[in-house]
Amino acid sequence: MSKKKENKKNTRREFLQQSALLAAATTSAGFLLNACKNEEASSGEKVNVLTQDGAVVEVNKSQLKACPQGANRKESRKGIAGRKFVMLIDLSKCKNARKCVESCQEMHHLPTHMEYLKVYLMKDSKNTAAYWMPKPCFHCDNPPCVSLCPVGATFKRSDGIVLIDNKICIGCKFCMTGCPYSARIFNWAKHDSANDGAEYSPETGHPRVHGTVSKCDFCPEMARKGVLPSCVTACPNGVIYYGDFNEDAVSNGEEVVRFSEMIKNKGGYQYADELGTEPSVYYLPPVDRIFPVENGLDNIPDGIDISIDA
Repeated sequence: MSKKKENKKNTRREFLQQSALLAAATTSAGFLLNACKNEEASSGEKVNVLTQDGAVVEVNKSQLKACPQGANRKESRKGIAGRKFVMLIDLSKCKNARKCVESCQEMHHLPTHMEYLKVYLMKDSKNTAAYWMPKPCFHCDNPPCVSLCPVGATFKRSDGIVLIDNKICIGCKFCMTGCPYSARIFNWAKHDSANDGAEYSPETGHPRVHGTVSKCDFCPEMARKGVLPSCVTACPNGVIYYGDFNEDAVSNGEEVVRFSEMIKNKGGYQYADELGTEPSVYYLPPVDRIFPVENGLDNIPDGIDISIDA
């Protein structure tokens, strides 16, 4: 192994160790973090469960597992003390592999037609080249969705993350109409059977509640554990970086870099910042691209619109 690669691994290890210490500290301060665990053994009680392919099977109740949960509803509004989470997306590396989308779908138990993270085919003007643009919720510092919610279901935390409490949401869609980035989705159908019986938390967003709004949540339950979001680690090209603005450090799972230096040296910017929303997602422009845009055209599932106006 080269010295350069070894240094990268050591740097990443230090980053993750610091995050793990953060998770331990916040848990001891009163945040609730529940790992998966088996239910207590029952006396042979059987239950019917629905598999992912739609089959109903009978299993012992003792075999069921509770899914990992974030903080409870009250604690989830506070955020992680001292943190300001930020995402940096390098457009020059994206080829629409869609691994980020697939991992997000799997983690949040989303059907194909519901995407928290979308990848759009962008073209800035008639005579400029097209490029791929991953677009999550931007977790704005000045989010119109929060001020428009009439019941306080949408809220912004001290660590910069914007979440939705679906136990409060009344499904009025004011937040959807007020979001200039079209980052929100309405839950029309009951399709979260994979988490039936699990305790709801705004940090995980599931079990989803029928007739309410949901969106990308920046994976706060993973941040509490010092783990990068699955969209970051699933990307084969290191497109997405995630980290702490206050520490000026972001990682794509392979390297840890200074956020401020990446922004300064590579012309980083915020999408549609003229709206005054102050997004927490930043982009590096699609210069010196690694892949031709055509490489991603074959990866688009049927029914998925890649137009930014979708």
